[in-house]
Amino acid sequence: MSLMNGPIPINQKNNPYTRIDWEDEVIDPVTGEVQTFGTTFWAEYANNFEWGIWNAFQFLNDMYRQMERMRVQMELDGRVPGNSGTFADTLDGNTNKIKLDTTLTDVIEPVEIGTTVLKVANVTGFAAFTQVTIFDDVSSEDVMITAVGADTITVQELVNSYKKGAKVARSNVAIDMVNAEMGVGNWQTFNVEVVEVV
Repeated sequence: MSLMNGPIPINQKNNPYTRIDWEDEVIDPVTGEVQTFGTTFWAEYANNFEWGIWNAFQFLNDMYRQMERMRVQMELDGRVPGNSGTFADTLDGNTNKIKLDTTLTDVIEPVEIGTTVLKVANVTGFAAFTQVTIFDDVSSEDVMITAVGADTITVQELVNSYKKGAKVARSNVAIDMVNAEMGVGNWQTFNVEVVEVV
C-alpha cells in the first residue's frame, strides 16, 4: 500500500490518494473473545489523511487561480477584443506577457533639495527617459531620468532631500503572491554585526 507522505505534482493524471478500508473489531459478547481484528490505526494512516487534505487544498487553490486567470482574460477580451489578457496579472506567480520592473539601487551619499545628479551603487537596468521613485523613511517622489552615467543617475530637480541609502526604484511595489495583492514597498534598515577575521 502506497500512502501519501508529502506534496504531489498538481498535474496528476490519476487520483494518487490511497483509500483505506477500515474494519471494526468484532468481539463475542458472551466469551469476550475477539472474533475479527479491526484495522490497526498507525501514524502512517494519519499522515495519509493529513497529506491527502493538504494536497487536495493545493489542487483546489491552483485550479481557482487558473479559473481566475481565465476569467480576467475573458473579461479583458470582451472590453479590448484580441488582447488575450495582455494587461492583466493575477499575481499568482505566473507571468502573462507583462513583467514588473524591479530595478533598484541605493543612493550612496545624502542629497539636498534641487539635486539633479544622484551618485548610486549601480546603474544596471536604468535608462534615460524612464520614470523612477526615490524614497527613504521620510520622503518619496517620482522623477524622470534624463541621463545615466557610469555611477550616476541624472534626474529632474528633487523637491525633497534624502538620506544616504535612499532607494531609487523603477517600481516601489511589494507583491504578495499568497494573497495576490500589490502593496507599497518599505524603506528598510538592517543590523550589521562586524566579525573579526583572523
